[in-house]
Amino acid sequence: MANTLIQFREDETKRIKASRICEQLGIDLITYLRICIDRLNMEEGIPFSMKLEKRPENPGIAALKRAARIAEENGISEMTLDEINAEIAAARR
Repeated sequence: MANTLIQFREDETKRIKASRICEQLGIDLITYLRICIDRLNMEEGIPFSMKLEKRPENPGIAALKRAARIAEENGISEMTLDEINAEIAAARR
């Protein structure tokens, strides 16, 4: 099997960081890149997901969205802060 030279440019800071990570894993950067090519060929595609995963929504934000939807459904979404505070005070009595 003939060998071929592959060259590309990368930001020096990124290359150094990648090299240090590889060293900690006990390999060099060239070995890592060869592994990537081997996996690409074995998988016949990128060997990892390349989609954005949906992050779970913050429970507090979800609650605020539900409250806003309920307020809209009940026609009270345009209340001022003073009106809201008056409603709360009345409910506490």
